[in-house]
Amino acid sequence: MSAFLGTLGGKLAERWSALLVLPGLLYLGVLAGAVVLGRERWYDVDRLRDVLDELAAAPAGDSPGVIVLTAAGVLAGAFGVDQVARALGAGIEGLWLAEGRGPVARRLTARRLRLWRAADDAFREALVAAGRARVTGDTDTTALAEHAALLNAERNRIALAAPSRPFWVGNRLAAVEQRVWGQYRLDLASAWPRLWLLVEDGARLELHTARQTLAAAHRLQAWGVLYGVLAVVWWPAVVLGAGAVVVGVRRARVAAAVLAELVESAVDLRIRTLAADLGLDCPGPVDQATGEALTRALRKGT
Repeated sequence: MSAFLGTLGGKLAERWSALLVLPGLLYLGVLAGAVVLGRERWYDVDRLRDVLDELAAAPAGDSPGVIVLTAAGVLAGAFGVDQVARALGAGIEGLWLAEGRGPVARRLTARRLRLWRAADDAFREALVAAGRARVTGDTDTTALAEHAALLNAERNRIALAAPSRPFWVGNRLAAVEQRVWGQYRLDLASAWPRLWLLVEDGARLELHTARQTLAAAHRLQAWGVLYGVLAVVWWPAVVLGAGAVVVGVRRARVAAAVLAELVESAVDLRIRTLAADLGLDCPGPVDQATGEALTRALRKGT
């Protein structure tokens, strides 16, 4: 038992340091270096080394009490900075996922919707042209079909469904609810808690991992913002911050796409089980009539 608890404690300490302390320690280290170097002598590594040597040679550097207190203070500071990054990351996530009720957000949503509708119209026209050519046999349909496929991909790059949010990540996740409603007439907000109870443990783990990956991408953007703040005293920090934001945005797009695919797949694979568990007869493929019956049952008249 002692060995087990010791191993568990070591794993917890390792995980705690990796997730919370190390990013904060790195930030505090960059902050200390930025304060020492300043804006004018941002490149003076020798100055930074001299300051470190002076601190190491100070009489207090040989005091165990001072060392312990300093280490505790640094760890507490690293933990505090990490909590700020997590809170800021949650705010950034709320921004990317927001419906956008303000005037600026509404304009962004309207612009994205115009682009999507134009791309959708172009795709549908190309699809009709390819179908007409296939019927008449006047021209080679291969090039027309390939052109329609390219236009379809261009439309899907904007959004998989008519945009209702100002930003890509929010629209990618919102598209799941729109697509499920269009296919099954199922209210995903009402059905998802029940579907979650029906998916296997492996699928739950995949969904949880995708959700955590999305949150981590937004935290990385938050760290980028915090590093950008250091540019006030040390301008190269803006390079670190910009790099973290760019990488975080790219990771968020990938994570949102993965999460959306997993949620939609869970609906496709478990909607029949949900209907059966609620006593609805569904002998063939799940159709809109079954989805509407499910929605009425799950909403309970509300």
